[in-house]
Amino acid sequence: MRVLLVEDNESITEPLVDGLSQYGFTVHQSRTGADALRAPLGDIVLLDLGLPDMDGIDVCRQLRRTSEIPIIILSARGEETDRVVGLEIGADDYVAKPFSLRELVARMRAVTRRTRTTAPPPPVEEAPAPNGARVLGELVIDRRTRQVQVQGHFVALTPKEFDLLALLAEDPGAVCPREHILRNVWDPNFFGSTKTLDFHIATLRRKLGNPTWIRTVRGVGFSLVVPASSPPDFPPHH
Repeated sequence: MRVLLVEDNESITEPLVDGLSQYGFTVHQSRTGADALRAPLGDIVLLDLGLPDMDGIDVCRQLRRTSEIPIIILSARGEETDRVVGLEIGADDYVAKPFSLRELVARMRAVTRRTRTTAPPPPVEEAPAPNGARVLGELVIDRRTRQVQVQGHFVALTPKEFDLLALLAEDPGAVCPREHILRNVWDPNFFGSTKTLDFHIATLRRKLGNPTWIRTVRGVGFSLVVPASSPPDFPPHH
């Protein structure tokens, strides 16, 4: 697997390049954002945010405009808001520094496996939705099998992401308050940061391929809105 490593800190890049090579990865290093945008992308991008010439967020945004290559952000910015922003603008995963090489490699393999091996089933319009499935335009939610499809593509969701989507789908268009979501998807006695919900909403929007599926009502909560038909932002399948 060919890796584009966008990082200017040699104390990080040298051991990381050596470690990744032991796992069979071929690494090309870019030390600036401008260099990264000109470099061959390979199979996956590991992107630092603190680059000398531009913010890594801008690099990620520009890469995502032209490519569906998997992007993992590596950053010392470990706050939940930073992770939410990174995922919302198109990153596939976010790893806070310091991190272990084994965890990074596992995440790299998981991301590339998800983007490479998920083959689309027949389009929804050519095969009837399973019994008991909820059909909302191009979105199909099957509670029995806990599977989700958008335009015939199966979308891999975590259990919490599925529960969140299913809850919003119970009454499309209606605003579901944050407290109601946390109480029903997480725990009646949930005392964690509400940013956890924002993080899951950001990831869910990205996986559905169209951010307009979920509308934010500031200070209140979220609602599921069936958007106008448009091609979902899925990675290409070969």
